[in-house]
Order: sequence, then C-alpha cells, then structure tokens
Amino acid sequence: MNTEKKWALLASPTDEAQAAADALRSQRDWVELDDAELVIALGGDGFMLQVQHAMLEDARIVPVFGMNLGTVGFLMNEWRTDGLDERIARAKRFSVSPLRMEAETIEGQRIKLPAINEVSLLRETRQTAKLEVSLNDRVVMAELVCDGVLVSTPAGSTAYNLSAQGPILPLGSGLLALTPISPFRPRRWRGAILPETASVSIRVLDAVKRPVSAVADQREVRDVRKIDVAIDRAAALTFMFDPEHALDDRITMEQFVV
Repeated sequence: MNTEKKWALLASPTDEAQAAADALRSQRDWVELDDAELVIALGGDGFMLQVQHAMLEDARIVPVFGMNLGTVGFLMNEWRTDGLDERIARAKRFSVSPLRMEAETIEGQRIKLPAINEVSLLRETRQTAKLEVSLNDRVVMAELVCDGVLVSTPAGSTAYNLSAQGPILPLGSGLLALTPISPFRPRRWRGAILPETASVSIRVLDAVKRPVSAVADQREVRDVRKIDVAIDRAAALTFMFDPEHALDDRITMEQFVV
C-alpha cells in the first residue's frame, strides 16, 4: 500500500526556480494541485502570494511550505534538496486570515479581492488624494490629505506597511495597522492600530478630479470611489516554516533591524 503523502510542486518561471524544481521531481511522485494535501512552492515572496491567492480563488486551501529562490524570501524557507520529509514533519504551521476588500469604482462597478499582506489606496495623478476614513461605520477622520493609505495584516506589517513607517504587528496579535502614505494633512498623524474585528471604510473625496486606485496585494482596481476592508475569517491560509526560521520570530526580530 502506498502511504506517500500527496504533495504538489509549484515553481516560479525563473530559470533558478525551474532548475530547483527539476532537482526535486526525481525525489518522489508529485500530484496536481487539485489532489494535493500540501504544496511545495519554489520562488520568492511574490510567488508565494500568487500560490496562496490561487488557492483562495479555487476555494481549496492546503498548507504551503515555500523555499526561497527569489530576492527577499521573508515568507519562504531556505532552499535545499536534502531532508525535505523531515523538514515538513518538523515544520511549524501558522494560520493567516486574509483581508477582504470590496471596492466600488466611479462607474459603480463592485469588485471583491482578498489581500494577505495589505490593501492600499494610492493617488493616480500628481495631485494628492483626499480621503474620508470610517471605522465600524463611524467617521473617524473627515479628511486625510495624502499620497495614500493602507490596511495591513500582521503577516504583511513588515512589507509595504513598514516602508511607510507603519508598526510591526506580532503574528497572532489580533491587530491590524492603518497607515498613511506621505500624509500632508493632518501632517503629524502616523496611523492607528486596530483590533482585527474592525471594519475599515475609506471614501475618496472628489474621486473624479483626484483619482485613486486600490491595490489588494498585487491586484489593482483603478478609479475607486470607496473601499470596505475587513478580515475574512472563513479563508484562513496555512504557512509552514522550519522551526529555526519561523514566521513569528522573523516578524519579532524585524523590530531590531537598524
């Protein structure tokens, strides 16, 4: 009886990742993603997000163990071919609930997209964006003049959010970061830390004259009038990490990088 677990192997289209996939294919029998109990993903952080988004779209979510063959590799493990079964057996699993963005465009189109790292609003022209920010259906900032604003999960708090001077959120903290991007008015507002139960709504003031786009991780919606953002608890994703390079420890240690 064959008791080998059903693993799928996915690799980014780069030469390095494809060569690594060739090195692994001879080690075991691999299955298609639709039949897999676990995914081995070879590439960088961008490819990891692509894999997770594909599973969200198919509504079939399995754990993913990534190995870095990209640039930063914050969401990935070290690439090596030896001892993969043992690494999987020892791996720490982290559940990450994505954000769900519902955007309404100027023309009235409604688009729903998930975001594992962050949802960001960004000005489309040289003119600053003017935004109204609401929290749980209550206006908390009548006018934010800025280049943009983002809502970040703990898993994404060390990415774009950190570059925009937002706070690092420990994994499992139950928090979200609301971070302005180059705020002009109020100039000294540096954002807010919110409970993950919060629902954030952002309305674009003068959306025609000062157009704004919304980006959910890597997917963009142009000319938005309003977005609503909240955690999607029904779509939890599972990331797997070597114990010595676990995601929670990486996020914590980013606070000490100078």
